[in-house]
Amino acid sequence: METKLQKIIKERGLKQNFIAGKAGIAPGTLSKIVRGESVPTLQVAIKIARAVDETVESLWGDLID
Repeated sequence: METKLQKIIKERGLKQNFIAGKAGIAPGTLSKIVRGESVPTLQVAIKIARAVDETVESLWGDLID
């Protein structure tokens, strides 16, 4: 199943290495998050959201019940 982050990356033609660098996280960590294999900590989620000009809620809000 495609994650919201994965969809945004595809739609905008972004590179994961660029996002990882901008967010200050390891590319492998971002890759796992993009594939939905890992849920980021709040701090990392904020960094990723800022790197792609989104909010944490728009990217992972569906995980909150």
